[in-house]
Amino acid sequence: MAQQVRDHGGGLDAAMAQFGGTREDWIDLSTGINPCAYPLPDFPAHCWTDLPDATAQNTVLEAARGFWAVPAGADILAAPGVSALIARLPALAQQGAVGIVKPTYNEHEAAFRAHGWSVETGGAAQVFVHPNNPDGRLFSRFEILQSHTELTIIDESFCDTCPTQTHVDMALTPGVVVLKGVGKFWGLAGLRLGFAIGTPQTLAGLADLLGPWAVSGPALHLGALALRDQAWVEQTRQRLSQDAARLDLLMARFGQIPAQGSDLFRLYSLQDPADFQSKLAENHIWSRIFPYSDHFLRLGLPGAESAWKRLEIVLEGM
Repeated sequence: MAQQVRDHGGGLDAAMAQFGGTREDWIDLSTGINPCAYPLPDFPAHCWTDLPDATAQNTVLEAARGFWAVPAGADILAAPGVSALIARLPALAQQGAVGIVKPTYNEHEAAFRAHGWSVETGGAAQVFVHPNNPDGRLFSRFEILQSHTELTIIDESFCDTCPTQTHVDMALTPGVVVLKGVGKFWGLAGLRLGFAIGTPQTLAGLADLLGPWAVSGPALHLGALALRDQAWVEQTRQRLSQDAARLDLLMARFGQIPAQGSDLFRLYSLQDPADFQSKLAENHIWSRIFPYSDHFLRLGLPGAESAWKRLEIVLEGM
């Protein structure tokens, strides 16, 4: 059976099929991925030719543990992307009902339903995307713990722009799994590198579900470099904050007030977001609308100055 295609950002192939142009013609603002990615290094040949050994795996885990201040006593597991972990996490608890605060990233619900769970207001499992996608909502420790029973997933894929808001310390709570990744903040979505953090008992069996050598040699090598580059991290946090404010000011000039968002994406409430998306797409700028909302339009950040200028010109023309 073919895998069900779910609504996501990206999808430039479909945009090009409808509005023309080549990939190089388009500015993709439909995702929350940092458009100014971490610079790629020269990769040692063994990253490509050898199976990843324990040293490479331990190096990236040590870098991740240090960067995210993983508490002593918590385990950390690397995987080929956060989505690979999301797909397997429902297997860590006995099938039942899961509570998912919506609207949010739809792969969580899909994963639980694929494992036979029902999605309700509460249950044996809970999911919090923190900050939430697409509205940037932050959840307090109290909100999370008051509904925690057997399994609680805290997806912090977008939390690296606001590190003081992290709940990584809650990974010491039995049944809590905190998810981290390098795809969004570092702009390395194609690298496919994510991490699950929890007690050894909570994560027991998850490595077996992923199988041996789950993370590629190049991902281990680049991930360790990126997680240890604190200077790049601090510069990037400052730039993303400035660019998020810049995008809000630009949209405000044309009457669009942000509903919510994060420093990696901004969410606007429009009267006709589908029409707004189409007009941008006619100029080869791709944005994100949502099947569950008649008002939401999400924009990621332009990267190069030429992209900012082009967006401004298109908005002026609209």
